[in-house]
Amino acid sequence: MGLLHTVYYLDFSPESWKIVSNNPAIFETLSDNVVLDIRDISHKEHRLVFKKGGRVEYMRSIGKYRLKWNDNDLVN
Repeated sequence: MGLLHTVYYLDFSPESWKIVSNNPAIFETLSDNVVLDIRDISHKEHRLVFKKGGRVEYMRSIGKYRLKWNDNDLVN
């Protein structure tokens, strides 16, 4: 299970992602090789590449955003 925290809002493009749950917010990829570029709270860059059907749980917590995913949903 992967976990990252960021202070930056992420925009999930409707061409690549669909929302499958609102509470918590869970987004699912619509195709293979969907990329999320994330800068964590330590300003380290992360590039996550998802398979079709891969999911990300996206939750706002005090002053930051938490992203959680299953590592099996990643291409690399």
